[in-house]
Amino acid sequence: MLLASKPATAQKAKPIIIENADHFDINQAEIPDAALLTGNVRVNHDGVIMTCNKAYFFQKENYLKAFGNFQMVQGDTLYMNSEYAEYNGNVKQAFATGKPVLRTPDMTLTTDTIHFDRNIQQAYYNSPGTIVNKENTLKSKSGRYYAKEKKFQFLTAVTITNPKYVIKSNHLDYYNNSGHAYLFGPSTITGDKDYIYTEKGFYDNKKNVGHFLRKSYIRYKDRLIEGDSLYYDRTREFASATNNVKITDSINKGLVKGHYAEIYKAKDSMFVTKRAVAINLVENDSVYIHGKKLMITGKPENRVIRAFNNARFYKTDMSGKCDSIHSSQKEALTKLIGHPIIWNGKNQMTGDVMHLVGNNNTEKLDSLKVLNNAFLIAKDTVGNGFNQVKGVNLYGKFNDNKLNEADVVKNTEIIYFMRDDKQELIGINKSVSSRINLKLKDNEIDEITQYDKPDSDLYPETKFPENARKLRGFIWREDERIRTKDDIFPVEENELDDKIQAAKKAAELKPDVPMKVRKETKDYDKNHPSGKKTLPPPNPQN
Repeated sequence: MLLASKPATAQKAKPIIIENADHFDINQAEIPDAALLTGNVRVNHDGVIMTCNKAYFFQKENYLKAFGNFQMVQGDTLYMNSEYAEYNGNVKQAFATGKPVLRTPDMTLTTDTIHFDRNIQQAYYNSPGTIVNKENTLKSKSGRYYAKEKKFQFLTAVTITNPKYVIKSNHLDYYNNSGHAYLFGPSTITGDKDYIYTEKGFYDNKKNVGHFLRKSYIRYKDRLIEGDSLYYDRTREFASATNNVKITDSINKGLVKGHYAEIYKAKDSMFVTKRAVAINLVENDSVYIHGKKLMITGKPENRVIRAFNNARFYKTDMSGKCDSIHSSQKEALTKLIGHPIIWNGKNQMTGDVMHLVGNNNTEKLDSLKVLNNAFLIAKDTVGNGFNQVKGVNLYGKFNDNKLNEADVVKNTEIIYFMRDDKQELIGINKSVSSRINLKLKDNEIDEITQYDKPDSDLYPETKFPENARKLRGFIWREDERIRTKDDIFPVEENELDDKIQAAKKAAELKPDVPMKVRKETKDYDKNHPSGKKTLPPPNPQN
């Protein structure tokens, strides 16, 4: 029940005016200080019309109790109907119970009891309620409706059910005209093909697009997308992520990271940049692939990874760099294109193009191809010299992910520091042949076999001049070597990462507050002047 109180403003409260009643009775014994109104009761208070079957009107208190088919009409945009209601004219507040219904041109609210404060144009309810509009059904344990803003606010469990998804939250502001929802605290959006979690977000229920910030992620059947800021377009099945992006592929056991990504689910593709890295497991040994830009396309069984502009890769016993990398899951083939170089153990290999071939059954490396200008260099185990093998092409074989054999073919040349079991230098071998076979042990050259009439000479160290100890094209690039997974990133990208992490830490120290209301939400009616919506005349029988 509403209690009589002082007016909400300093101005004198306007009286409730009785415009019609079939019968008007006063019975001080039965209803002290009240008039009994029956039959087609109609009263007016400051522009609001109220009708009912029967009413008790307390003139001194400026108070009305209404029974049977109560209806309150505010302009032509808000109706409240119920079986019973009370209205306080001094404070301009009403409450309705007995199957109450609140209607606007955009929605209908049903609950157990509705309170309405005309001063601030707010309605609220503290019992389970249901709101229905054109697109959605909203259910909550309590809620507040801001008539001017056309906004519902829910601070307890609320569920929005749409034919395409379900939103659940404990703190949600919903703008009924625009369909804009602002979520705060643990919230979820569940669809047939996706699941979104956020603790601070925005979702446009009409356009089916959203923006999510705090602790947010998007989960598909085979993929998890995380980032400090996520954008999602459900209709296009498109998502973008900014800062601390992490995309997990549960089928291929892969992981992609960066500070900006675009994901096209329908096309099975993604674009990643800003400290981008793709991480794939090869028999429990992670392979890291980096490029200024990463493009990953195709379904899981036919996925292709492209890294370009200063591409690099790293695994425990092998690393490399080139202009671009093209890696095909179906073919188990990784191409290093444009000035490629590979470091394997103590060996440095270069050529015009390199191919790493894997085995999809064993998930291990199978073979290596170095095409055109193949050059293998390894520092001598004891001295300062370099063992070198050069030819047109190099074909290597892996055993247990370690290079254990290689054939160098066409116009092969070799300089090799030969040592005995005590690692004492026997001499320096220089030879030319058509093919060379190398046997490696623990990623070091262990045995060399030359074929087809090799022209070979073994020189004592003192008889082999320094300027002849390097083959044409020799470049030792040890200072460029990628020794850890962190070395795959250029300096400028690490500096960018430092700035992003510092900004994130600073933001975490600030109080967490809901997202600001967007201008497009505030100006929705102004930007959609399709004509003022009004309610049709209500049914007097409710």
